[in-house]
Amino acid sequence: MLIALISDFYVFLASVAIISLSGVLLPGPLFAVTIEKASKRKTAGVLIALGHAFVEFPLMFLIFFLLSEFVIPWYIQTGIGVVGGLLMILLGVQTYRNRNKADPKYTGSRQESFFAGIRTTAANPAFILWWLTIGTALILNAKIFGFIGFSIFAGLHWSCDLIWYTTVAFVIFKSHRFWTPLVHKAILFFCVAVLIGFGAWFFGSALWQIISSIH
Repeated sequence: MLIALISDFYVFLASVAIISLSGVLLPGPLFAVTIEKASKRKTAGVLIALGHAFVEFPLMFLIFFLLSEFVIPWYIQTGIGVVGGLLMILLGVQTYRNRNKADPKYTGSRQESFFAGIRTTAANPAFILWWLTIGTALILNAKIFGFIGFSIFAGLHWSCDLIWYTTVAFVIFKSHRFWTPLVHKAILFFCVAVLIGFGAWFFGSALWQIISSIH
């Protein structure tokens, strides 16, 4: 029983890492501000990730404790899986459709990277929407492994942000030539595939639960 639980936990963490990376690799406000700041500071990625964590960690723990305080009916959990799965598929499709469009440009005031990370995260509606759907579905799964399991999940999720933005900032600071259109396109197609694949998995699992409950 214990071995099976540990095995399930490792599988869950692997899925968290893949889903988290697929989200952070997509071009967005934080990615844009990282590029803007990295041209002047090679540690901009670390500072932006810390600013992002300043907003994200309280939100993650708030969702966890709210879910722990109340008994969530199965149909609500299923609904979250359906909505989260559909959202991931939609994000994948939209990303593919917008693949030839220029990346968004950061046009905010000149502030330190840390505060830029806070401001950009808090002002991004897609970030809130992600945590209310996809993120909540992941937290519901993390609850199975208790508070320690959830804390590991939270740290792993943010570590993906930290590693990615730190790497991007360092590479851009050192040399722009490494960030070629071919590399960017390969990463984008990877993200599309992961988003649609995991979205279908979330949606299919929720749909199977609905069918099972009927029978």
